[in-house]
Amino acid sequence: MKTKIVLVIFISLLMSLLACSKSDIKTISVTELQDKIAGGWAGKMFGVSYGAPTEFRAMGEMYTDSLTWEPNRVTNSLQQDDLYVQMSFMMTMDKYGINAPADKLAESFANAGYMLWCANVQARKNFFDGIMPPLSGSPKYSLWADAIDFQIEADYIGFMCPGMPQTSNAICDNVGHIMNYGDGVYGGMFVCALYTQAYFEKDINKIVSNALLAIPAESDYAKCIQDVITLYQKYPDSWQSAWGEFEEKWGDTDLSGPLNPFNIDAKVNGAYIVMGLLYGNGDYEKTMDISIRCGQDSDCNPSNAAAVLGIRDGYSNIPGKWKGGIDAIADSIFIFTEYSFNKVVQNTLKYAEQLVTENGGKIENDVLYVKTQLPLAPAKLEVSFPGIKPVSLANINDPNWTWSGKWQTIAPPAEYVVLEQPGSKVTNAKGAEAKFTFTGTGILIVGKWDQDCGIADVLVDGQLARTIDNYYWVSNYGGDNAFLYHNLELAPGEHTIAIVNKGEKNAKATDTRLKIQAAVVYDKK
Repeated sequence: MKTKIVLVIFISLLMSLLACSKSDIKTISVTELQDKIAGGWAGKMFGVSYGAPTEFRAMGEMYTDSLTWEPNRVTNSLQQDDLYVQMSFMMTMDKYGINAPADKLAESFANAGYMLWCANVQARKNFFDGIMPPLSGSPKYSLWADAIDFQIEADYIGFMCPGMPQTSNAICDNVGHIMNYGDGVYGGMFVCALYTQAYFEKDINKIVSNALLAIPAESDYAKCIQDVITLYQKYPDSWQSAWGEFEEKWGDTDLSGPLNPFNIDAKVNGAYIVMGLLYGNGDYEKTMDISIRCGQDSDCNPSNAAAVLGIRDGYSNIPGKWKGGIDAIADSIFIFTEYSFNKVVQNTLKYAEQLVTENGGKIENDVLYVKTQLPLAPAKLEVSFPGIKPVSLANINDPNWTWSGKWQTIAPPAEYVVLEQPGSKVTNAKGAEAKFTFTGTGILIVGKWDQDCGIADVLVDGQLARTIDNYYWVSNYGGDNAFLYHNLELAPGEHTIAIVNKGEKNAKATDTRLKIQAAVVYDKK
C-alpha cells in the first residue's frame, strides 16, 4: 500500500514538473520578435523626440504647456544620448562578445568622444583617473550613484532578453556599475524587466508588477514604484492627484542635485515612467503626455514608456502618427555609432536569438522557443547614501571659507545647470589653500574640471583623504559644477576640509589651476 502511495505521489510530482516545464516555454516567430524589437527602438526614438523640448522645464512641478508633434521630429533622435550611448555599449559587445568585460565597456564609453553628463561624465572621469568598474559607479567615487544615467541607456539589454529578466539583470549588473550603484543600477534592471515582460504580456498592470519583482523590495526604487501602484489604485481617474501625493513624499530626495529642484534621481524618474504606463492605459499619446507632464527628465521618461508599448504591440501596430517619420531615416546613422534604425534592430535580433538559445531555448523553423524566467531580484541590497540629506550650500563668499595664497574670483557663466553660484575662486599657485569648516556628516566640494586644471590634495581634519586631478577635456568641453570631492561618511560633529593646490599637472593639462565654486554640507536625516 505504501509503495502505491509513493508511486502515486511520484507520478503526480512528475506530471506537475512536466506541466511547469511546458508552461515555462513560450513561442514567438522570428518575424514577430523582430517586429517587437523594432517597436522598442521606435518607441525610444519618438518618445525622446516628443519630450525633448520639455526636458527639465518643469522641476518639482507639472509641465502645463502645450505639447505638439510632427512625425519628422523623430529625426532629433539621431542625436540623442538616450540612444547613442547605449549603442556604443552594443558596439563593444560586437567586438568582445555579449559578455564583454566591464573594463572594456568602460574604456570604449570613456573614449567615445561624445559629451556626457551626471553619472556618465563622473564614470568617464573616474576611468581617466584609473578608477575602474565597479568602483567607477560606487558611492565612494560618484555622488551620482543613484542618478538616471543607466536607466536611460539600458534599453538594449532588455530588448535582447525576451521573457528573460534574470538574464537581463545579469547583464545590467555588469554594465550598470560602470556609472551607477544601488537604485541607479536598479533603475536599469527595472526598465529592462519591463521590456522582458512586455514580449509575452499585454496587461500593463501585470507588466509593471512583474517587473517590480526584478529589483529588491527593500530598495527605495522599489518602494517608489510600489507607491505609484498604490496611488493608481487610490486615484484611478486622476494622475494629477497621484503625482501630488507622490511628489510630496519623494520629490526632494535627490542628493546629486542638492538643495535644488533639479532631480536626476533614477527612482523618481522611474516612477514617472510607471505613472505614464498605468494611467496611459496602452494609448501612446496619453502615456507619453503623462510621463512628460510629471516633469524633470521629461524626454527620457516618455521614451522608456513608449518603448514598453512598442515591444508589447510591435512596430507594425504603432499608430502612424508616431512612427510615421521613421521610414525616412531608417538607414540614417545615429551619431557616434555604426548603427541605423534598421541595423540596430537586426543586431538586437541577433543577440536575442543568441541569448534565447544560451538560456535553454531553441530556434526551429523560424520559431523561437523561449524558456522564460521568473523575475528574480539581486540577492544583495545596495544602498548608496543611507539616511543622508543635504542641509546647506556655501558659495565662495560664505564666511566658513578661508582662502590662503593667491586666488582670484572669476565671474560665472551665463547659466548653471545644477547650482546657481556667484562665481569661482581660481588659483595656479603652488600651495594655495581653500579651507572650509562645517558641522555635519558629509561634504561635497563643487568646482570645475578643465583643460587647464591640475592636481590638488584634499585633507579632511588635517589628514590626507585623496589626491584629485581636475584635468578634463572631451569634445572641447570641461565641466562646470563638477563634483571635485565628496565624503558622506564622516562622524557627526565639526570638520574642516582643505584643498591644497600642488602646482602639478598631468601631461595633457595646459596649466595647474584649481577652480572651486561651492561646498554642500550633508547630515543625517
